[in-house]
Amino acid sequence: MTSSLPSLETAIERYLNFLQAEENKSSLTIRNYRESLTLLQNLVPIKNVSEFSKETIRDYKQALHSFKSRQNKELLVKTRNHHLTVLRAFLRYLLQEEELNVYPPDRIKRFKEEQRQVKVLHAEELKRLMQAPDLDTRGGKRDRAILELFFSTGLRLAELRSLNRKDLNFQTREISVRGKRGKIRVVFLSDLSVQTLREYLDQRTDHLSPLFIRHLERAVNIMPPGEQFRLSRISIYNIVKKHALAAGIVTDPSPHTLRHSFATDLLRNGADLRSVQELLGHKDLSTTQIYTHVTNPQLKEVHKKFHGK
Repeated sequence: MTSSLPSLETAIERYLNFLQAEENKSSLTIRNYRESLTLLQNLVPIKNVSEFSKETIRDYKQALHSFKSRQNKELLVKTRNHHLTVLRAFLRYLLQEEELNVYPPDRIKRFKEEQRQVKVLHAEELKRLMQAPDLDTRGGKRDRAILELFFSTGLRLAELRSLNRKDLNFQTREISVRGKRGKIRVVFLSDLSVQTLREYLDQRTDHLSPLFIRHLERAVNIMPPGEQFRLSRISIYNIVKKHALAAGIVTDPSPHTLRHSFATDLLRNGADLRSVQELLGHKDLSTTQIYTHVTNPQLKEVHKKFHGK
């Protein structure tokens, strides 16, 4: 490797521009990649892409082990592997797109992860959660619609947040959603989800575009589209947490717990894995297969009881 290779800072900016201009990555993805590559610069202070080596990669992995968040918490193995995945993608870009002689990305091994544990809500917990919002208030009607929509569709938090009123089709009970990698998929509304969405929208007196907004009273005086009134990711996250706490659910569910619950409910009622994969917007079937461990707990007992020892 030669010293004529670009500085790390320059290479990172070129890579992020490439992701936006050529790969059409979302602003959220680009922000996540920027944060990850900034962490790389902070933990392994190399100046030039020529300095990537077996030793610097080992130093980076060790630094990820020791790194503490602002809350003084260690990074989860999944999070460490995310940072390694971003680094591998960055090096692959330099190798393939810029044709630079850099450290081979395939030599970077990810940390070994334990089998992913999926948290789901039982039927009684789901019932209590859905009944937690106060439907005598405008905010309560909105929150109930959010909870029902999560469970009806299995949407990711970012996907639900980005919805606009025009995206809803009550006639066909469908929503076209732009998911990860810009892929469009269709999700479907349950009867309860349609009912709660209608009740929420019937009380809206504004003309703003976002489906879920804050400051419902103030929004009426704002001209569309009113993007500044769209609920933030953290606000939606906190809405789920707030009502789960009020419902006395001790497992501390998140929006993703409702996505898991949606998937397992489908599988337990006989849906096939590939259909669930499409509904969730998973790129690979292997990602969807994590739910088989939740939906078939009886198989272990069958094996234990009937398999020869």
